[in-house]
Amino acid sequence: MKLPQLKIGDLVARIPIIQGGMAIRISTGNLAGAVAAEGGIGVIGASGMQFDELSREIRTARDKAKGGIVGINIMFAAREFVGIVQTAIKEKIDLIITGAGFSRDIFKIGDQSKIPIVPIVSSARLAKTAERAGAAAIVVEGTEAGGHLGTDRSVREIMPEVRQAVKIPVIAAGGITTGRDICDMLKMGANGVQIATRFVLSEECNAAPEYKRRYQTAKKEDVVLISSPVGMPGRALRTAFVEKILSKNPPRPVGCDFCLKNCSLEYCIIQALLNSLHGDIENGIVFSGANVWKIKDRTIKPVKKIVQELVAEVEEVIDC
Repeated sequence: MKLPQLKIGDLVARIPIIQGGMAIRISTGNLAGAVAAEGGIGVIGASGMQFDELSREIRTARDKAKGGIVGINIMFAAREFVGIVQTAIKEKIDLIITGAGFSRDIFKIGDQSKIPIVPIVSSARLAKTAERAGAAAIVVEGTEAGGHLGTDRSVREIMPEVRQAVKIPVIAAGGITTGRDICDMLKMGANGVQIATRFVLSEECNAAPEYKRRYQTAKKEDVVLISSPVGMPGRALRTAFVEKILSKNPPRPVGCDFCLKNCSLEYCIIQALLNSLHGDIENGIVFSGANVWKIKDRTIKPVKKIVQELVAEVEEVIDC
């Protein structure tokens, strides 16, 4: 099968793959720009970034994108949600993906700036609400996704319901790691897919070698659900820190930057994510999709090669 284009508003991606925006600083301008240059949609994980930092990352992505599409992903739960959105708009970002909560006001901002808003939802009901509010497209995320989760249902269950409920483009997300997965989602009516986990194993991903190595060694039993101070469950790989969370004994925060609108203070998630980003995974959290262990070739390679492999895998599926 030849992959179709993905159209969101006036934007047209040559291949229907959105690279998931992974915080904190896992997907930065280098990764987003590389994916955009290959015809997909590259996304910067903006949560936790300072405004000037985000501006620099968007400019970096633009330099590398060769005219391709660049977006940001921002958690509604972030205290600086509006400031991040305004910064991205100032930098003329192509689209804005929002998750970890639902904001109606963001659609007014998007309409005023003429920038497509793409919320992440996990039900047909919320998909219809987003469409009525003015969403240009929606990402339908199932429980197989990495990071914070809005449902315990599989994307394979939710996708057909959402497709029937809305007319705007639908992007399937959660546990999609192979060409077979992409084909399955397209056959269910998805206009495209969002993939994050596979792009962690790229040269352009900003994560430390130790972080990527945890992906390379992950087995099925290493993928677990943890509680998060954000107030949503999260999917991560086992580390010493994650074991403490699972045993209800994580270290309490020392000080607080008030990065979230609401925080349980169970532990400092920003610090845990930063620790892993810089290679101290035993004192941190390594978010991952449920199917990381299914990736056959987990060597670190350029984004260009990963995209080529995904496209080739789709073309090999006879019944796609």
